[in-house]
Amino acid sequence: MGVNGKQLRVGMIGYKFMGKAHSHAYRDVPFYFDSPLQPVLQVICGRDKAGVREAAEKFGFASWETDWREVIRRDDVDLIDVGTPNNSHAEIVLEAVRAGKHVICEKPLAMNLAEAVKMWRAAEESNVIHMISHNYRFAPAIQFAKKLIAEGRLGKIYHIRASYLQDWIMDPAFPLVWRLRKEVTGSGALGDIASHILDLARFLVGEISEVCGMMETFIKERPLGEMAGGLQAAREEGTGVVDVDDAAAFLARFENGALGVFEATRFAAGNRNKNKIEINGSKGSIRWDLENMNLLDVYFTDDEPGLQGFRTINVTESVHPYTGNYWPSGHIIGYEHTFISMMYELVKGIAEGKKVSPSFEDGMRNQAVLEAVEKSSEMKAWVSVSDLLHAALQGK
Repeated sequence: MGVNGKQLRVGMIGYKFMGKAHSHAYRDVPFYFDSPLQPVLQVICGRDKAGVREAAEKFGFASWETDWREVIRRDDVDLIDVGTPNNSHAEIVLEAVRAGKHVICEKPLAMNLAEAVKMWRAAEESNVIHMISHNYRFAPAIQFAKKLIAEGRLGKIYHIRASYLQDWIMDPAFPLVWRLRKEVTGSGALGDIASHILDLARFLVGEISEVCGMMETFIKERPLGEMAGGLQAAREEGTGVVDVDDAAAFLARFENGALGVFEATRFAAGNRNKNKIEINGSKGSIRWDLENMNLLDVYFTDDEPGLQGFRTINVTESVHPYTGNYWPSGHIIGYEHTFISMMYELVKGIAEGKKVSPSFEDGMRNQAVLEAVEKSSEMKAWVSVSDLLHAALQGK
């Protein structure tokens, strides 16, 4: 599990939306951070020969492949970056860790909890560094919120309400892309975007003990088609059945007694990428919105009467997490910087041989909550997350 001197040679499998985001981040880590290793874009892989060749040239990779197994077999690759559709995550990751490669995998980690447990165990037993790509943890405002909570500034946490709202599939003519087919994606809005707010909730508040949820599919048949870059799609002949959720909503109880309310939908008109959280504690509250990601609203109950109210902090000061590595105070950063900071932590962890966060364990725990929500929706009852995870770890 070594690296080539001061280099970290990256083999990327998948080259579209997340391939672009991850490639950019690797290139910029040494520009902004005192990186212990220099990421080298060694090889990128995709099934479409023309498409992956073009991506290699555009992103700056030294070579390209059309068979992901060839990438893993290569001796000149230290890190495997998995950005493929969800149904291929487990096979690629398991092969990579068997070969002794470090791995970062896009979310959700797996198609189901049993797969996630297998991936986590294999990575742990292989003693490789493993990370799941939940980039929103690395927004400076989220990191600062974590610091405030850890220091007790909000007191005992009572509530978290989190929503992730999008609208990109509302048109009934939008094609039945892989993200809308259960055999490829596992679940719809639940795994795609609820996984992000679940990860933020676990990061900021703690582990979830039980959930009660519901899921809905609003448009049950669509024209066939496939993704064509970003969240765009190309339409094909014929139609097919949508067998994943368009929206999911659920209640949650946390192990520390806090209550959670979660909503994820791709049918919230006018919301392109509205990822929002609010956390309420005995001494104060915080609010954050990805679309204004540099701003954190903070309220403290012990402020002077008459001056109480939410204050808005521009989290760009040098005292804030990560921001000192980018620009002077008030010079805001964007979506891409969350990936840069995440990749810096991954590179540092590999260089030092230390575990990173979020790891495959986080991916596994997130998967347990996702599976509990699905079961709850089917049963119309509360489902214990801890019982599901315990059973999965026992192989039941």
